[in-house]
Amino acid sequence: MTDLLTSLIVGDINLITGLILLVIATLLSVVGGAIGGMMLAGKEFGYQFSAMLGGLLAPAGVIPVVILGLVILKVLTN
Repeated sequence: MTDLLTSLIVGDINLITGLILLVIATLLSVVGGAIGGMMLAGKEFGYQFSAMLGGLLAPAGVIPVVILGLVILKVLTN
């Protein structure tokens, strides 16, 4: 566990830290998508429905970009 935390703090990107960063980015995108959906379409469609749609659709744009960013960081550090 300490090796994992050390790798995350130092910025060493391996398979495990990459997956952890991907999960963190996905969770943050779900929260951001839900908030954005509520702000954009809350009054028209209802706050719960728009938050659900925003939370479901936000990771579709975030996951490929995070994977691409991690691959670029790995290539640049080596």
